[in-house]
Amino acid sequence: MNSDNSRAGARSRLLALLALSLSLGAQSASNQSTEASAAVATNWDLSDLYATPQAWSASYDRTQAAAARLDHYRGTLGQSAAALFAALDAISSIRRESDRLSTYAQLKADEDTRVASDQERRQQAQGLVTVISEKTAWLAPEIIAVGAARLKAFEAADKTHADRFGFYLDDTLRSAPHTLGSEAESVLAGAGDVLSQPEAIFGQLADAELPYPEFTLPDGTQVRLDESAYEKYRQAADRSERKAVFDAFWGAWKKFEGTAGATLTTQVMGEVFSAKSRRFDSSLAAALFPDNMPEAVYRTLIAETHAALPTLHRYLKLRQMRLGLTGELAYYDNYAPIFAPTQAPAFSVSQAQPITLAALSPMGEDYLSLLRRGLAGHWMSLLPHPGKATGAYMNGSAYDVHPYLLFNYIDDYGSLSAFAHEWGHAVHTLLTDANQPYEKSNYSTFIAESASIANEMLLNEYLVEHAPSKAEKLYYLGVGLESMRTAYFRQVMFADFELAIHEEIEHGHPLSGARMSEMYCQLVKRYYGEAEGVMKIDPAYCIEWAFLPHFYYHFYVWQYATSMAGAAQFTDAILKEGPAARQRFLDMLRSGASDYPYELYKKAGIDMASPAPYQALVARMNRYLDRIESLERER
Repeated sequence: MNSDNSRAGARSRLLALLALSLSLGAQSASNQSTEASAAVATNWDLSDLYATPQAWSASYDRTQAAAARLDHYRGTLGQSAAALFAALDAISSIRRESDRLSTYAQLKADEDTRVASDQERRQQAQGLVTVISEKTAWLAPEIIAVGAARLKAFEAADKTHADRFGFYLDDTLRSAPHTLGSEAESVLAGAGDVLSQPEAIFGQLADAELPYPEFTLPDGTQVRLDESAYEKYRQAADRSERKAVFDAFWGAWKKFEGTAGATLTTQVMGEVFSAKSRRFDSSLAAALFPDNMPEAVYRTLIAETHAALPTLHRYLKLRQMRLGLTGELAYYDNYAPIFAPTQAPAFSVSQAQPITLAALSPMGEDYLSLLRRGLAGHWMSLLPHPGKATGAYMNGSAYDVHPYLLFNYIDDYGSLSAFAHEWGHAVHTLLTDANQPYEKSNYSTFIAESASIANEMLLNEYLVEHAPSKAEKLYYLGVGLESMRTAYFRQVMFADFELAIHEEIEHGHPLSGARMSEMYCQLVKRYYGEAEGVMKIDPAYCIEWAFLPHFYYHFYVWQYATSMAGAAQFTDAILKEGPAARQRFLDMLRSGASDYPYELYKKAGIDMASPAPYQALVARMNRYLDRIESLERER
């Protein structure tokens, strides 16, 4: 059962954040595909959710009224099996419709962010989620009060409902040591808006009020060096220009080091407060608890990444050689392309579908048939247009309908990779929803990203194998390497930093912006090999932590690195073993939230607390480096 009513948020937020993590630079909508095939549906049809905005409003009114009556079930759960399941069924039905309402509201708002009425509708949907949370704050304490023995008797008396709600009930009982009384639970639920304010302040500063500098390009053109411009111009071929971009951009953030430090410290203090309130030993333990994730997974990830730093350094030395540098690399050398072909590969809308289908053929016909079904429907908003939300995501929260996907497709490799990635999420959703009841459909991010990153890896492998020239092969291998740097090593560095700042507060040590910059600098120097002579880190750039939204998601982003490692081990197995490995992988996707993600991985043959998946990812990176060296030896 979706006990936190967050299905809509979890399934759509993860893609937006990943897009930031893997950003390949600012992209211009002026390059968008102009020859979209008539066979390709490029605009979604939201009438599958609600026929009209008026139909949405009518459902909203009904659901809001039903939510207001939910506390009528309070005090009834222990009366009988019928009373227990009547309450759970009513709550689940309301959450299910709320998810559908939220899906429509988000998608409609993202069609054109300039339309005020659509933004207001999204706020309404978010407000309804809060109301449902407050109206069910009594639920977990009352389930715990009923007790395991009586609950098991109720489940034995009603097998049908037990199949839907049994895992939720067991999970709620597991949370007993961390569940407060009804009044305290209600207070914590109501405090959610207050505790979310540091993220809102960060967004206001980063997106609206930070005075980004004016920057003069070599041709004399002046640009405002905001986030998108920074991501574009940090890739400059001229090293002095890259340095000037870094100096200007991070110089602007450095002026707000104190403000950013106070904001992030407040975020961390709020998470520590919540963890202590629920009697957890640490913020990390609280963050891992919902997925019943062993702490060994987090710590093994970091330990294995530290052990693998020589492979990252090997890649950085290749970068140094390809850039023609005789001295050490600098932090601003990370983004300049090292295998840029004379003309970058282009993939039109009409090419994206057959290439993706061909690349994903190792997934088998069951998978491909679902993908074809989705591609044939009006499920995606594909092309950019004025006012449309940026980035790419999949929203699979409307259980009774189908997934929806948003893209800003502009015919380049990044667009094609995002296409395969998001459809990985969509097929995962289809597999889950076809095999699990709504109450067991809210799969974990821990598994979700493996489903999509596996698609990216298969696509990259396919393009390398089918590239018509050595230069194009090197381009795809280079993109694959950079993805492993940014989505694995860089994300683990963030996870390292996030754990460190939480432990500072938990141990009673003060935090400030300056202290965070010092801590972040130590990690950057370690990961990028300053002591080994690989890269020289200028402390002026160690303000980077202040710019990243990752740290406002409470131990969230580390799961991208674990997912990439899991995907590496899965794709290796699928390509080597064939049907048996593929079946294990698809069975994991079909399982949804019927078990904890760590256990689902183990059933699929992968122990994420062991070194094996992380070593598989590092082995993949070394294979890419070997292939590049082999290609470059060819005449």
